[in-house]
Amino acid sequence: MPEMTKYEPGTPSWVDLGTSDIDAAATFYSGLFGWDVTPAGDDEQTGGYRMAILNGKPVAGLGPQMDPGPPRWATYVTVEDVDVSAATAQKAGGNVMMPPMDVLDVGRMAVVQDPAGAFVSLWQPLAHAGSGLVNEPGTLTWDELTVRDKVAEAKAFYAALFGWDADTQPMGDGEYTIFNRGGQGVAGLLQMNDQWPEHVPPHWAVYFGVADADAAAAKAGELGAHVVQPPTDIPGVGRFATIADPQGAVFSVIALSGGGI
Repeated sequence: MPEMTKYEPGTPSWVDLGTSDIDAAATFYSGLFGWDVTPAGDDEQTGGYRMAILNGKPVAGLGPQMDPGPPRWATYVTVEDVDVSAATAQKAGGNVMMPPMDVLDVGRMAVVQDPAGAFVSLWQPLAHAGSGLVNEPGTLTWDELTVRDKVAEAKAFYAALFGWDADTQPMGDGEYTIFNRGGQGVAGLLQMNDQWPEHVPPHWAVYFGVADADAAAAKAGELGAHVVQPPTDIPGVGRFATIADPQGAVFSVIALSGGGI
């Protein structure tokens, strides 16, 4: 079901990029994924925010960087009432970094920080439900919470906030957790080990689908990106690569095999 018109509460539904150079980012991602990046509306109202369109559907957003540090991709999770969810996040041990606010007529949002230090956005949809296409090349395919510690606290936080059940299984030398909502896997959790650079903070990682991870990584390099993690197989899932775009925002591409994640 790649085409989406509605997301149930507790489901990741949108990603957007805060970048230091929107024009350069638009050129890069259009070249990599075939996106048509267009203004989301009048710049005075939207602050220069742009929509990435694929096959006539919105699949991601690009906007000016609002936070210090490197540019980054942000994950949004649909909620029924953003004010209630922000209060729940606070009670569950998180921090409300941006209180609930209206985004024109498209929705209402807030940004919270979980106990492990990662930021996640809450989205109460109005005119904009989220990504119109998912799980196909050039679209959002997976969101993954990546933390250093406080794994148990993070699991408890997201259970309280979104009703997610955590299913943790062995993976290689460590573990991997699938967050389930209503029996359906909606996101993952990975704990960073000593191989991760010390400067990488806890974060929500974004994966975009591609037909060929090796070809996508090579294309990204040609477009000026840095391949952080060369194409690597995930047994039973597919093949992925992690890339830093020319402005430094990190994301992953994944070519799913069989039933996917």
